[in-house]
Amino acid sequence: MPNDPDEPEFDWLYGGRQPADKNPGQPSSSSDAPEETRVLGKTPAPPTTPPTTRPTTPPKAPSTGRDGKKRRRFGTGRILLLLLVCWLAFLVAVPLIAWGKVEKVDATPAGARPAEQPGTTYLLVGSDSRKGLTAAQKRAMGAGGVSDTSQRTDTIMLLHTGDGPPVLLSIPRDSIVPIPGHGTTKINAAFAYGGPKLLVRTIEQSTGVRVDHFVEIGFGGFVNAVDAVGGVTICPTRRMVDRRANLNIRKGCQEVNGLVALGYARSRHTDPALGDITRAQHQREVVSAIGDEVKSPATVLNPFRYTKVINGAVSSLRVSEDTGMLDMARFAWAMTKVNGKDGLTCSMPIRDLAVHWDRQRALALLAHIKTDSTADIPKRLCRPTGLAP
Repeated sequence: MPNDPDEPEFDWLYGGRQPADKNPGQPSSSSDAPEETRVLGKTPAPPTTPPTTRPTTPPKAPSTGRDGKKRRRFGTGRILLLLLVCWLAFLVAVPLIAWGKVEKVDATPAGARPAEQPGTTYLLVGSDSRKGLTAAQKRAMGAGGVSDTSQRTDTIMLLHTGDGPPVLLSIPRDSIVPIPGHGTTKINAAFAYGGPKLLVRTIEQSTGVRVDHFVEIGFGGFVNAVDAVGGVTICPTRRMVDRRANLNIRKGCQEVNGLVALGYARSRHTDPALGDITRAQHQREVVSAIGDEVKSPATVLNPFRYTKVINGAVSSLRVSEDTGMLDMARFAWAMTKVNGKDGLTCSMPIRDLAVHWDRQRALALLAHIKTDSTADIPKRLCRPTGLAP
């Protein structure tokens, strides 16, 4: 259809004819300017506004505390380091607190003593003190009527540590030796007569070995130490029934608790041939078994077990006044090694079951201890029973 000459021409959306110029060659006025293109039936769109660009959010600055200092976020490494520091503090704090409960005694004898010797020698005594035992435990072991501060000892050992392997040497309680001021009699009488001082003096004069530290563990500490590590393994070579020690166990290796282990270490009537000599063997066996359990990684990694082991060991512990916590740490570490693999367990060389020491072999063995040459101790001197091969 031809366009109406009176109707203005429009430029259609997206292309079309331009409107005719009525006055060619003349500049168009504002009234003659072409109108905005429109879509039929719709309201003309308002002028478009250029899109605005959203400003980029700057990175957050580190938060600051009240003091105005920047706070840094803890990474995984720092958290692990913090946990490690806390754990080490715990491992140190538990024995420090426990050490404050340990009883100190004067064990330094008067008079002449052997000169200082290389290495360190501890005198370990197992007394029949019931301190640290509950009433139920006392009844279970038949010890309810005995004083908690009894002055008898069934266990006497020398533990030597130095450059060579540690040596745990049992001294049979019935050993016949001279006791200063009391004649010649059984060595355990020295503890009953004069306590730690007289026992240290008697051993030093009889052996020539200088005692550097005195350590006494009562029945309660023994039982609690075994229970703290979850029991120990013992290997009796025969069935053992001893009413005096409340003991009734079968032959062969078996796991036992503290009370049974104590009865096993106390019994002297189940071996008619060797008696107290076999008891000393059992004592070293149990002590070595405790050491094996204590050095297990579970002791350090399990906070409950670690705390029980430390507190159980000190529940009836007495040490000499000059014995410090570091000395006891060395003692404990050496006790974990006297298991026949890293250390030696021996009995004092004897010539009979009366019990008289075998002078020649005893002096040879003691010479290795005095000179800290324990790596050179031959098997003929370090015997389980002390008797000559």
